[in-house]
Amino acid sequence: MSEQLKFIVEQLNKDPFRKNFNLITFDSLEPMQLLQTLNDVLAEIDPKQALDIREEMPEQTVKRMCALLGMLKYKPPGSQSDVSSFRQGLVIGSKPVIHPILHWLLQRVPELKKRAYLARFLVKLEVPAEFLQDDVINDTYHQYEELVEGFKTYHKECEQLRTSGFSTAEIRRDISAMEEEKDQLIKRVERLRKRVETVSNHPRMLEQARQLRVEKEREEALAHQKQEQKNQLFQAEQRLQRSQQQLKDMRQAAADANPESLMKRLEEEIKINSYMVSEKLPKELEGMRQTVQYLQKVASEPAMGQADLQELEDKIKEVDSQINQLIEKKMMRNDPMDDKLTLYRQQASIIIHKKEGKAQQLQEAREGLSVAERELKHRIDQRRADGDGVNLEDALKRLVAKMRSKGTVFKKKRQEIAELRAEYGVLQRTEDILKKRHETVQERLQIVEAEKGISGYSNTQEELERVSAIKSELDEKKGRTLDDMSEMVKKLNSMIAEKKTALTPIIKELRSLRQRCQELSPEYDEKKRQYESCAAGLESNRSKLEQEVKVLREETAQEENQYHHINCMSEIIEMQIQRAAEEMKAYVSSDPQERKKAIREVYMKNISEQELLGKKLREKQKTVRESHSANMEQMKMWRDLEQLMECKKQCFVRAQSQASIGQVIQEGGEDRLVL
Repeated sequence: MSEQLKFIVEQLNKDPFRKNFNLITFDSLEPMQLLQTLNDVLAEIDPKQALDIREEMPEQTVKRMCALLGMLKYKPPGSQSDVSSFRQGLVIGSKPVIHPILHWLLQRVPELKKRAYLARFLVKLEVPAEFLQDDVINDTYHQYEELVEGFKTYHKECEQLRTSGFSTAEIRRDISAMEEEKDQLIKRVERLRKRVETVSNHPRMLEQARQLRVEKEREEALAHQKQEQKNQLFQAEQRLQRSQQQLKDMRQAAADANPESLMKRLEEEIKINSYMVSEKLPKELEGMRQTVQYLQKVASEPAMGQADLQELEDKIKEVDSQINQLIEKKMMRNDPMDDKLTLYRQQASIIIHKKEGKAQQLQEAREGLSVAERELKHRIDQRRADGDGVNLEDALKRLVAKMRSKGTVFKKKRQEIAELRAEYGVLQRTEDILKKRHETVQERLQIVEAEKGISGYSNTQEELERVSAIKSELDEKKGRTLDDMSEMVKKLNSMIAEKKTALTPIIKELRSLRQRCQELSPEYDEKKRQYESCAAGLESNRSKLEQEVKVLREETAQEENQYHHINCMSEIIEMQIQRAAEEMKAYVSSDPQERKKAIREVYMKNISEQELLGKKLREKQKTVRESHSANMEQMKMWRDLEQLMECKKQCFVRAQSQASIGQVIQEGGEDRLVL
């Protein structure tokens, strides 16, 4: 719980909350302040929740918070019967209820923000079925569902674009670069078109070029089709070779096999499979089920704190101590019957472990075989795709021979391991017997020493022998260490002498080079100063030239802009002059159809139509004004009539209710009289 409070306080002190809490101030908050803090966190997730809870009824606050928490898929701790207590705790601002909510929300604020944003568009409105019978409402609801699906699609595309690594700046740069390339290509096409137009018979040449391009594309398609057919032919040949090889292997197996060997092989496979099905796989399945049960039990339990973990560790230590005590008691009991059965138990356990190990090896070998077959198939398919065909018959024969030899060696080694394990069991049993005899002899020796009055003599003698052995080992190690150190010193001296002899000519050469360096240093400094002064002059000239080039480029760009502007204006003026000439020609034409096409005639026709429409509208407005007062008076009369009918309805309902009450009273009186 302290870790939970610490996490909540740390998160609330960060952006965007900045509450400046500590553990004491946060724990001493009033229920209303704690609810307001929870509301602030919810407002950060969903901006619609930003309000002061003092201006809202408690029931509305709880309803709003429960709705948002349900949308965010928060599950309150406890069973279904605790939901009412959860709501009650949320109303009164209980800390055991609000603290887990804050901890859960602050752990996943970005994820919940996204979920709240999507919920505004993806949570569908519930429309009753009787309302959907209306065609308009049904069509509108279908449009709403289509918009929701469209939002899902666009949101997924947006997320993919965000995670794809593309930025808007890069996209804009790419778009501007492509637009520039497009402009350059358009200009280039225009230049080529103008150049081609000057050539005689250019339409025919363009047609021939188009036909040439079409034929080249067709040639590429045919080449691709030819390559695909070659690959298919190669694959068919490979399948034929594999089928022939399989047929050959099957004939050889059928020729070498007899009924006894086949039955023996089938019986071995049946025994192995029955063991796998009846013993090994059920054990593994039961172990997996127990693991799943343990995991489900752990997942269903509430979150554990440090105190709970400490309690579990104490229980584990206590159980371990009890197990150790039981083991010690069993060892002290030393039942002779158990001693006789120990060897058989060890042999049985060895056989069981050996059987389980072989079953595991068999399963691993089968899995390895399936993996190898898949890899072989993948490589063959890859070779086919690459068009590199090889004959695998020799390779398969070599592999089969190699596997047979390895199988023979494996059987021999397996037999040797079994013999060694049996011998190991016998030796282990012998060692246990000898240890027990030694302990018996030691006990008798101690009894004899106690009788003679020299208790502990044998232990002292053994300790002295052990100390002397350790001392001799240390002396031997010291001698070896000194010899090793003297040998290492000799090697180091010899290596130093060799390095000195090897470095002597290099040192002499280095001395002459140092003198040469000292002689060339002044000349180098002088050349360096000359280079720097020359570079500075060239740099200043280059900057001046760049400035002049920049100015000239700006002037060129301005002149080009002015040139293009003048060309555009001249084209516009020419179009206007042409349009005016066509209009004049149509206006002065004697043909009535041509005159109707003139813009002036069209505009005059539109003006006359609009004047007629305005005249009709003014007449309609006059009619409405004249009948306005009468219509208003009629509408007032209808309202009065409606009020009168409503009053009559109320009077009728009231009279009916009073009559029913009177009838009930009368019936009650009659019942009393009968009584």
